[in-house]
Amino acid sequence: MPIIEVEHLMKDFMIAKRETGFLGAVKSLVKREHIKKEAVKDISFSIKEGEMVGYIGPNGAGKSTTIKMLTGILVPSSGSVKVNGIIPYENRQENAKNIGVVFGQRTQLWWDLPTIESFELLKEIYQVSDKRFKENMDTFTEILGLDEFLNTPVRQLSLGQRMRADIAASLLHDPQILFLDEPTIGLDVVAKEKMRTFIKEINNERKITVILTTHDMEDIEKLCERMILIDHGQKVYDGEIAVVKERFGKTRTLIVDLEESPHNLQLKGGEAFKEEASRFWIRFNRDEVSASELIAQITQTHNIKDLTVEEPAIESIISRIYQEGYQDLPEIVKV
Repeated sequence: MPIIEVEHLMKDFMIAKRETGFLGAVKSLVKREHIKKEAVKDISFSIKEGEMVGYIGPNGAGKSTTIKMLTGILVPSSGSVKVNGIIPYENRQENAKNIGVVFGQRTQLWWDLPTIESFELLKEIYQVSDKRFKENMDTFTEILGLDEFLNTPVRQLSLGQRMRADIAASLLHDPQILFLDEPTIGLDVVAKEKMRTFIKEINNERKITVILTTHDMEDIEKLCERMILIDHGQKVYDGEIAVVKERFGKTRTLIVDLEESPHNLQLKGGEAFKEEASRFWIRFNRDEVSASELIAQITQTHNIKDLTVEEPAIESIISRIYQEGYQDLPEIVKV
């Protein structure tokens, strides 16, 4: 039984049309014309309990609009949406008890209060028992390192500290579903990895369903097995990330360190596109030539000190899809 069901979801906005020039401005004051913008166009999908799904697309694709309808902030123009059996915009309070939300550039904490007091206020708002509050605080403090800033006012927290506090705050009431919008934005490499580890743990241990929207494709690749890709308000792919990587990620990079520094490296089936001293980066299509075949070619004339093969990053694959279009995408998976 899906925990989230979306069927033929649509959302339109009426936007005031701007007239140019002074006369246009005067005309707009008397009679303003509007144009219809379709932010979400006939999107359908379902998500099972405990799934972790990447919901991605370029700016203006309709990601945030969809999430706002799932959380009950916006009312759909047409179509239906159910979250844990609840229609979000009709039962906002009941829906809020079942979900947690983290928006990377906004906070749900009280700006001038010490962080711990924000947690205590949320405890009362969600009517979390003393016992459960202590258990969750102990867990989150240990994993996220909250103790270093619990008594610090929220406005004095660094971005990394605030993100850790926000994700803890979103989970205090044991929600069944967690919406994450740019949860690692602005974090350094170490902080990002800690955040990803925490998200994995709460998904595995608590079976919390996670919908992740982000521009950091490394988040998607490390956390999700499934992604929903949308563009211009329409769903263009829904399925396994591995399938997209298989279809679009055929280009590999062989990095070799040679004992000498040849002026050029000519290989059949491979292209040396970067060189630094005796290190070469060689691009090849795995369907046309294997890494072992390229290595065999190199060893005929050169001595190899070290080598590695790099898989394509999901970020480069998604970028290629945007640039080349969706014609070669696998048929959308009906989940």
